[in-house]
Parts: sequence; structure tokens; C-alpha cells
Amino acid sequence: MESRLQIVSIVVSAGLFGLVFELVRRRRLMERYALLWMFATAVLLGLSVWGNLLDEVSRAVGVRYGPSTLFAVALGFIVMLMLHFSLVISRIADQNKILAQRVAILQRRLDRLEQAAAGARPAEGPAEAPAEPDVSLIR
Repeated sequence: MESRLQIVSIVVSAGLFGLVFELVRRRRLMERYALLWMFATAVLLGLSVWGNLLDEVSRAVGVRYGPSTLFAVALGFIVMLMLHFSLVISRIADQNKILAQRVAILQRRLDRLEQAAAGARPAEGPAEAPAEPDVSLIR
């Protein structure tokens, strides 16, 4: 690897590492996500410092062109991130649904209490929902 290119890639990798660290420090990025990014930047930094490492890894895997291995590893990392974020979004959607149900139950109870306090007879409506929704998905 050319020395100027190696220096630039080391500076960029170290800068990305520092940026992730600073985002965690400022509480803008959660630690569990920062670990993924720190791992990725550590791999980039390692490949930047040891220029022949990418060629050696490529030969060991059986790929003739080193940058193709880098793209394959990057694609694998992106797929891993997408799967992880899909799992997180699914869990948050379930928690959001449960939260909306609990808010609706509390709103109904509040309406009944306000009507009882005003001396009015509670409105006839559908049977009251169960007191406790299934909160097994909330962690």
C-alpha cells in the first residue's frame, strides 16, 4: 500500500473511532451500538496499519483481488447491522402497541372516575378491558 494512502486511511479510521467514542461520551449513541461501530473501525484501523494483511486474508480465503474481500466483509457487516436494527424495531413496535393499550385503559378509568366525581352515572359501553395487558414483551 502506498505510504500516503496508508497514512490517510489510518487518519480516517482513527477519526471514525474517535467520533464514535465522542458520540458515546455525549450520550448520543448507545453503548450496545457503539460496540458494533468500534469493532468495524478497529478492523479498518488494523487493515490500514498492516497494509499486506488484506492481501494475506484474501489469499487465505481464496480471493484473488484484495479489495473484493474488503467489500465482502463490509457487506456482511451491513447485513448484520440491518438484521440487528430490524430486531430492535420489531421489539419497539411491540412495546409501542402495549403502551398504547395501557394508555387507553388508563384513559377509560380516568373518564369513569371523573364522571363518578361529578355525580353522573358512568356511560354504558363495552365491557372493560382486562386490568393488566400482556407486558411480557416489555424489558
